[in-house]
Amino acid sequence: MPRYRLLIEYDGRPFCGYQTQAGLPSVQGALEAAVLGFSGETVRVQAAGRTDTGVHATGQVVHVDLARDWPADTVRKALNAHLMPRPVSVLEATEAPEGWHARFSALERRYRYRILNRQSPPALDQGRVWYVRKPLDAPAMHDAAQALLGHHDFTTFRDLACQAKSPMKTLDIATVRREGEEVILDFASRSFLHRQVRSMTGTLAQVGVGRWSRADVADALAARDRRACGPVAPPDGLYLTHVGYQPASPSTS
Repeated sequence: MPRYRLLIEYDGRPFCGYQTQAGLPSVQGALEAAVLGFSGETVRVQAAGRTDTGVHATGQVVHVDLARDWPADTVRKALNAHLMPRPVSVLEATEAPEGWHARFSALERRYRYRILNRQSPPALDQGRVWYVRKPLDAPAMHDAAQALLGHHDFTTFRDLACQAKSPMKTLDIATVRREGEEVILDFASRSFLHRQVRSMTGTLAQVGVGRWSRADVADALAARDRRACGPVAPPDGLYLTHVGYQPASPSTS
């Protein structure tokens, strides 16, 4: 039974999130319906990570096992045809190596958060950015973000409904920069807690508007207390942008 690795992107606004929920539209449900439509098979599509309601993806990775050995590009084209008009697109499809799993083989996940920081609200990007009118100090936010780097107990930035067995995570990248009217935050880790990125982003925004300092962010992290977190950023500006895996070993003759 061949396994196909799919790179997908989606607009999270119409969905309850990635994972299937009874009676609600989901990205997983859309993908599984598309597989059924082109192959006649009822399957479970596994993802590298579950995104929440309203969260987007430009680099989500999933896999699907099919009974028939289809050409990979046929799978991509057929899925895209059956996904229309839903805002989900299969960008790439390849046959996965033996033992590879979209979730369990992942070594890194990267998220980006977009904040539109100007006087006027968005027209074209409604639901795709967090609109913050008050000026943000991106360099101060970046400096404060460095207090979150490394291996820590991230209980402060963990949603109360998080099902992870441990709050211990290693944050490898935390950067903040301004690009014109947008403030862009990038985070990378092997894995994240539920709503960790949105919690960190909301806290760093408090630094950006001058209410918090880097020391306040460090103190919040050290508190290991959800009540010490700043306001949680909305899902609108959050994107899963990349999932990293071990490079495939070169074949031997």
